[in-house]
Amino acid sequence: MVINMSRLYEKTVPTPPDEYVRVDHESLRSFVADVLAAYGVPEEDSRIVADVLVTADLMGIESHGVQRLRRYTVGIQVGSVNPKAKPSVVRESASTVLVDGNSGLGQVVAYNAMEIAIKKAAEVGVSVVGVRNSHHFGIAGYYALQAIQRNMIGMVMTNSEALVAYTHTVGRNVGTNPIAVGFPAKKPPPILFDAATSVVPIGKIEVYAKEGKKIPLGWAISNEGKPLDDPKEVLAKKGAILPLGGFGEDFGGHKGAGLALVVDVLCGVLTGANYGKNVKHTTEKEPANVGHFMIAIDIDKITPINTFLDRIEDYKSYVKNLARISENIEVWIPGEKAWLTMETRKKIGIPLHKNILKELQEEGVKAGVKFNVKMLK
Repeated sequence: MVINMSRLYEKTVPTPPDEYVRVDHESLRSFVADVLAAYGVPEEDSRIVADVLVTADLMGIESHGVQRLRRYTVGIQVGSVNPKAKPSVVRESASTVLVDGNSGLGQVVAYNAMEIAIKKAAEVGVSVVGVRNSHHFGIAGYYALQAIQRNMIGMVMTNSEALVAYTHTVGRNVGTNPIAVGFPAKKPPPILFDAATSVVPIGKIEVYAKEGKKIPLGWAISNEGKPLDDPKEVLAKKGAILPLGGFGEDFGGHKGAGLALVVDVLCGVLTGANYGKNVKHTTEKEPANVGHFMIAIDIDKITPINTFLDRIEDYKSYVKNLARISENIEVWIPGEKAWLTMETRKKIGIPLHKNILKELQEEGVKAGVKFNVKMLK
């Protein structure tokens, strides 16, 4: 299946090809983990963070991949991130938990929070875990996949530092605040919806800046409300990303802004984490106090798991066989392209832009870690 559909994945190989290098995912994961360990992150925690970052690159979500490594190493160096933090339980009931991340790495905090949610859901059917005092945690879908692997439904949200102009406002007011929902399937791929509530995540703008490219008009506006195409202006806080749906209300921008607000209330207001402009960036000296919100649902306590899995396959077939607008267009299940991209890149390597590769090499030098990432042809 992957080979037959390789035409899709080659679209992710940027041109000109000499600006990119394909690298082996396993050696890349080991390198990232070694760099984090050099900054005092425990071995198991280093592996979790590295796996989240490399999984994003494998899935084609470069905005949240290893190009984000420097964000975390700087956070540790300035003191906003506690590399050795252990999440602690603040409040608990049979089906709910409030976790304090104690300013640890977001990936570690979120991974452990979802493990708690899964354990409780296995006991009572549905569980909710709120998290405060965490940091940026990478792709939300990673934690939904933890539930999927246990034949559960996983729902994950997080707020972020203010990057988005709420509808009819200017400036950075709310976060990109992603939502991920995952459903297990009998045959891969599972159904995995994972999206920011903004037009794009800030990481995508970071990638465009590192690659020296303009961003499409409609992604961001200046602090005066004018369209921006220079990613560096956005990153310099001279503009804000637009909510999902875009500018104004005509194409549903207010819906994206409303979803961002919902995530902020669940992740920030409810848990005691920061929200809106109060959320800090990882690289600031003050802890970010990001909030997360996890839900795990044990399917078998609602309907027999095999019945559900059969019906999921039927539903996937229903969607895949819908009438197409063109014979040359593929109809995709949420998460399908990312899953197939991952399976392909495991075989042929992850494409990294030369500027991102250089940044990784610099991180290795700073940490005293040998750059042992295997290059592929």
